[in-house]
This record gives sequence, C-alpha cells and structure tokens, in this order.
Amino acid sequence: MTDVVLLTKDDCHFCEQAKDVLARVRGEYGLHVREVTLESEEGRRLALESEAPFPPVVFLNGETFSYGRLSERKLRKALR
Repeated sequence: MTDVVLLTKDDCHFCEQAKDVLARVRGEYGLHVREVTLESEEGRRLALESEAPFPPVVFLNGETFSYGRLSERKLRKALR
C-alpha cells in the first residue's frame, strides 16, 4: 500500500483537482490518502520541509512527489 499525504489550502482550485485525481486512482493502486491543511501545524512543517512554492503538494511514502496541478498520468506511472 502506498501512503499519500495531500497538502491543501482553502479555496484552491488545483487542490480540488488533486483530490479528484486521487479519488480516481485510489482504488486501483490501494492508496492510503490523508489530507493535511496548510494552516495546520503539520501542514506548515510539511510545506517548509518540501520547499514547495504553492499547494497542493503530494507526498508518496513520505517523499515529495509534486506540487501544483497533479498529473494523473505522471502519478499512475510512478505507482506502477
């Protein structure tokens, strides 16, 4: 199982798009998805550690995978 953390912010169009992509892919690849808001203590820590310039930020098994618009194609390729 792959652990996915999605770092999000309120009123973020790309965050909603990332949630949709993860919802489509979740069942096929057995993903365990957890959402963390940027405003939380954990969210601020993750943002600093990843050095991502803006949300959403996707972490796969603790490693920064992407930020901004999430590419479903790139995600599927990484999960194969």
